[in-house]
Amino acid sequence: MPATGEAEWQALREPLLSGWLTQGPKVAAFEKAFAERHEADYAIATTSCTTALHLILAALEIGPGDEVILPAFTWVATANVVAYCGAAPVLADVDRTTFNLDPQDVARRITKRTRAVIPVHLFGLCADMHAIAAAAPGLTLIEDAACAAGSSLAGQPAGTLGTAGAFSFHPRKSITTGEGGMVTTNDAELAARIDMLRNHGADVSEEQRHHGPRPHLLPEFNMLGFNYRMTDLQGAVGLVQVEKLDDLIDERQQWADYYCRELADVPWLQTPQCPKGWRHGWQAFVCYVDEASAPMPRNEIMEQLQARGISTRPGTHAVHMLGYYANRLGLAPDDLPAARDCDKYTMAIPLHNRMSTDDFAYVVEQIKEL
Repeated sequence: MPATGEAEWQALREPLLSGWLTQGPKVAAFEKAFAERHEADYAIATTSCTTALHLILAALEIGPGDEVILPAFTWVATANVVAYCGAAPVLADVDRTTFNLDPQDVARRITKRTRAVIPVHLFGLCADMHAIAAAAPGLTLIEDAACAAGSSLAGQPAGTLGTAGAFSFHPRKSITTGEGGMVTTNDAELAARIDMLRNHGADVSEEQRHHGPRPHLLPEFNMLGFNYRMTDLQGAVGLVQVEKLDDLIDERQQWADYYCRELADVPWLQTPQCPKGWRHGWQAFVCYVDEASAPMPRNEIMEQLQARGISTRPGTHAVHMLGYYANRLGLAPDDLPAARDCDKYTMAIPLHNRMSTDDFAYVVEQIKEL
């Protein structure tokens, strides 16, 4: 549930009253604030994390004949963007404890056609980028940081651990603009290409044209681009949200600690862990259900909690078990066993900034009563 309120409501007034609703000064201010918070040289706002990833791949000219390795346990968009470019998504297995990409399996999947790896910082925990880089020397690392605004590894923010990172501002994320995304990078040339690609390939934006010295000039288009622009309404909300980011994560960390402490004596429930040196963003609190010792199968547990007013959901899905990719890739569920198990046994329990102390206590109480 998004942590929005009066400040975001008031922030919408300025673009609404100014008449500048599309990408403009509020988006630019949001980009600057987001880049500063994540210690990135450049930030480029987009319509979603999906389009942010698509722009990165397009700017890197990844296409037909190329392979891109990504985790088999992730939201489908991570694979889709590779397919959009005409490249081949290659699925690698994950670690059952962190739910993130297994570096050793990445190494096994590398071929002469491999151009890049997309580690996903799933549920707010950064993938082990150092181990992945060691397993994939010379390959471009693109961070799917959809869940990881404010997360870090060894003090280095998500979005700066690879060549570029892509973030999501969907309402289920720690901060939101309704829909929206952001690219971060320290590569000036890559940033410039992405900036043009998001705006049809134009060499100047509408704001630059209207406020520049030669308003009679139309943009030049030297590349095939897209319309992936964020609106200034979203930028205004994002600017307020990013100022709250660290406070929101700190609060989530306190409640994640509470869950881990209070649920430690539930033998069938493995709560998520944050390794030393990582800052977890806690976009979601995803547990692993040990059905061998659980009172009932995972799906029945979720149904029982739903009947008690507690909304849960599977962590995410195993991409190779989805209809389109099962047919396209020809993989069986057992070909990626950890991803298969994470698909089957993970369960996200409620954790967001609008929950009360009583809400968290009730979730714990009801899980223990099962």
